Amino acid sequence: MQYIGIMALLTIISHFVFIALAFVGLQSLRLDRYIGPAQQNSFRLVLVMVAVALGFACSSFFTSVVDNVVHLSYLI
Repeated sequence: MQYIGIMALLTIISHFVFIALAFVGLQSLRLDRYIGPAQQNSFRLVLVMVAVALGFACSSFFTSVVDNVVHLSYLI
């Protein structure tokens, strides 16, 4: 049971960290220069949603790799 709790905590922290990294990375592209002033609010919302999707996908991959590495001990 303790393993499940640790993995849950790792997953939550990983999701937030990877979403933050994706958001910072997308902001560094400076795509807002190509968007008109009228659409800035919509663009920010899309930027947040893309960052959440990208961060979640990367975090899921990371936690899956960690989980699989832990389960490699069953091969022995």
